[in-house]
Amino acid sequence: MRTESSILFGLRICGAVVCGLIGWSLGDVISVYFPPPLDNYVIAHVITMTALGLIGALLFPMAFGKPLTQLYHRIVSLSASQIIAGFIGLGAGLLLAALLAFPLARLPEPFGPVLPFLAAVGFGTLGLGIMSLRYRELFQILNIKLPANRPEELPIRMREPLLLDTSVIIDGRIADVSNAGFLRGEMIVPRFVLNELQFVADSPEAMRRARGRRGLEVLKRLQKESPWPVKIVDDDPIEAQRVDEKLVLLAKHWGCPIVTNDYNLNKVASLQGVTVLNINELANAVKTVVLPGESLHIQIIQPGREAGQGVGYLEDGTMVVVEEGQPYLDRAIEVSVTKVLQTAAGRMIFAKPLAGGREQSVNAKFSNADSRIPSDYR
Repeated sequence: MRTESSILFGLRICGAVVCGLIGWSLGDVISVYFPPPLDNYVIAHVITMTALGLIGALLFPMAFGKPLTQLYHRIVSLSASQIIAGFIGLGAGLLLAALLAFPLARLPEPFGPVLPFLAAVGFGTLGLGIMSLRYRELFQILNIKLPANRPEELPIRMREPLLLDTSVIIDGRIADVSNAGFLRGEMIVPRFVLNELQFVADSPEAMRRARGRRGLEVLKRLQKESPWPVKIVDDDPIEAQRVDEKLVLLAKHWGCPIVTNDYNLNKVASLQGVTVLNINELANAVKTVVLPGESLHIQIIQPGREAGQGVGYLEDGTMVVVEEGQPYLDRAIEVSVTKVLQTAAGRMIFAKPLAGGREQSVNAKFSNADSRIPSDYR
C-alpha cells in the first residue's frame, strides 16, 4: 500500500540517520578502548555509524510504523474544524502548564525538574482531546457558527469509510442507496478496482463491455450526486494477487466495511472478521412481506422447471412460482401464496391459482423478460 510504504520508507531514513549519528559519536569510545583495527579513528567511526544505521533502519519501522500509519489515517479523517479546535485546545493546555511551571519547578527534587514537563504533556493532551471531541459545543458557547449536517463535520463513528468492490459498482443500485441516505461515509474505490472496471469495459464481448461501461457511468454518477465524497486511492497490497484478497486486506488494515454484491467475497470477508454490507441483503430486507394464504395478482410470463409450473414476478423482482400455472402463460391471474422460501440468492414465492379467480389476457411483449430472471433460477 503506497501510503504505508511511504511512511515506512521515511521511518527507515530517520532510523538510519538517528542511529547513524549515535554510532558516529560512539566511534570516539571505540577508537580509544578497542584493539586494532578498531583503534583507527576513521575505521571505528565508519563501522559504528554503518552498523547502528542499519539497525535503526530495521527497528524504526517495526517500532513506529503501525502507530504512525494509524495516526495518519486519523488525521486524514478529521475535518478542518476539528484540526483548528485541536490546535486551540493544545495551545490552551500548554498555556496553563506554563503558568504552573514556575511553582512546580520550586518543589524539591525529584519533583521540581520533572513535574513541569509532565504538566505540559498532560495539559496539552487534555486540551487537544477535549477540543477535538467537544469542539461543536464549545464553538456554540463562543457563538461561532459551524455548517451543520455536512458529512465531513459528522463524528467519525457516523462517517465510517466504505470500501467498494467491482460488483456493487456495476450493479448500480449503490448510487440510489447512497442518495437515499442509507450509506453514511466516504466511499473508497481502490485503483485496482477501477482498473478491473476498465478491463471489463474494454472486453471484446458485448455483454461484458456493456456491464463495464455501466460501472464507469455509475461511478461517475456517484462522484457527482452522492452527498458523501468518492475517493480513488492508489493503495495496492503487493502480498495479494486477486482483487478480492486485496479488498479484504485493505478492509482489515483500515478497519472499514466492504460494500459488495459478490456472494463468495461476502463469505470470505466475514470469515476473516471483516464487516460486509451486501446490497442484495438490503434489497431483500425491504421487499414486500408476503405471507402464506395471501392472494396476489401475477402475470405468468414463462414455464417453470417442473411440469405444469408457471413463473411470474412481483414489481420488486421477486420470483413467483405458480403450481399448475403453465396453462395461464401470457395471462394475469389471481394466485394464493402457499410457501415463501428465503435463499442466499434471494426470495422465492410459491403459489397456486385461486379457484374461480380472475383471469385476464394480456398483449404485453416479453422481449426483455429474460433479463429480469436471476441467473440462479434459470
